[in-house]
Amino acid sequence: MGTLYLVRHGQASFGADDYDCLSELGRRQCLQLGIWLRERGIRFDAALHGSLRRQRASYEAIAEGHGEMPAAALRPQLDEYDSHALLAAAHPGPLPTADTPEAYRRYFQLLREALQRWMLGEIAPAGMPAYADWRAGIVGVLGEIQRSHTGNVLLVASGGPISTAVGHLLQTPPEVTVDLNMRIRNSSLTELAITPRRLMLVAFNHLPHLDHPEREGWITFT
Repeated sequence: MGTLYLVRHGQASFGADDYDCLSELGRRQCLQLGIWLRERGIRFDAALHGSLRRQRASYEAIAEGHGEMPAAALRPQLDEYDSHALLAAAHPGPLPTADTPEAYRRYFQLLREALQRWMLGEIAPAGMPAYADWRAGIVGVLGEIQRSHTGNVLLVASGGPISTAVGHLLQTPPEVTVDLNMRIRNSSLTELAITPRRLMLVAFNHLPHLDHPEREGWITFT
């Protein structure tokens, strides 16, 4: 029996003109994860990531810290949803700039509402597939891994695909899946046991590689 390690990308550049770029802290988070995996003798038969730059850069930092990672396969199905398109579809008009704690909370409250409406089929964000089709792409990657691998697999994605994968396994309703999404931390590990019959959740959203006094300030959500 192997393990599928789902990793959320490191801290990106929330609030910047280009979000799809790891911050320096995000790179350090993923580098430390690779070191942690190497020190525990965890080796991988395969690796995958989406097409977003923050996902690819996270994998590269993990591979640098680990030292023995396989070449990663590209799976665009692991890309994150388009938060700007979701917000525009659900909340036409100007949105608050997330430049204060209150505005930050309001931004994510609006995003949570937009995600739920998309999942229920109430809105059709521009340039995005229907939620059922987006979800099917993620579930398809899980099925591919289950059929093709019996060892350890590393999958680097974003909070949306990871929460959708967990929601699929646990059959959670949309509002619970959104709650999972909003709590996934940067560079966190979610572990699924790979068996011939199914994938099973073992651990969710943990940060063993940051469990050190020197890294207390490394825990981020965006």
